[in-house]
Amino acid sequence: MKYQLSNDARPQAMTLLLAAILSIALWFIPFAEILSYPFRIFVTFIHEGGHAIAALVTGNSVQSLSVAMNGSGETYTTQGGLFSQMLVSSAGYIGAMTYGALLLVLIRRSVAARLVLVGSAAVVFALTTIFGVVKPVMAGTWGSLSGLPFTLLAGVLISVGLFAVARFASARVATFLVSFLAVQCVLNALLDLKTVFFLSSPFATTVPTDALNMANATGVPAIVWSIVWISLSVLILAVTVRQYVGSRRSPSLGATPELALGTGANAFSMPALPSASEQVRYDKSA
Repeated sequence: MKYQLSNDARPQAMTLLLAAILSIALWFIPFAEILSYPFRIFVTFIHEGGHAIAALVTGNSVQSLSVAMNGSGETYTTQGGLFSQMLVSSAGYIGAMTYGALLLVLIRRSVAARLVLVGSAAVVFALTTIFGVVKPVMAGTWGSLSGLPFTLLAGVLISVGLFAVARFASARVATFLVSFLAVQCVLNALLDLKTVFFLSSPFATTVPTDALNMANATGVPAIVWSIVWISLSVLILAVTVRQYVGSRRSPSLGATPELALGTGANAFSMPALPSASEQVRYDKSA
């Protein structure tokens, strides 16, 4: 489908284009990945947070959430029924793409950049403290606590960094950062799904992935689920882009011009945690 960019979308589109160009350029500059590393960890928090929220929505409990230095992550939840397992398994990659799409929509609706950054900081901080620290400590098992130090450090630094930019940086810088976060969420979701697709190949070594969780829950091959998720992610992105390039009929209520954006597998065996008869591990590959 051919899209035509409306005139009132051009300022936001230019900022978004610059963010996309920078994101891609960092892939080809030696050692430049250190600059995008915090954003990669941010996307991992969103991915694992998707699993955690889906588990809570379907009536299960979250035992722990952790991220690793290599950008991978794990979330342990109690095991629910088939629908719950399917929703929780899907919520990682689809959740990351949806979060990126949400940021794009907020950009287009001229929601204040500072507000978006504070909201994102609050999300990461809540995931870190509740599921990354409090829940594992209450469970009291070494398996849950081993990833706690880096999860806590990364979560606090990212939260403080986002809040600091929202509080002290100029509106232009805040706007660009939100655009960069959106691009990072979208690109990382697609790249991670590409990785899962190859890991799900019948010829690949078995590796714990969300697609393998789905395969064990449904009997449908993991590679099929990776294709389904890729298709859904592309659909979400296409719908978002369609909304983005369209004309905005009226400005958002309460938008402030100077702050506006526009100007695991099956069920991997783990030692039982207290009060949880069975757990499921949801993984994000590095």
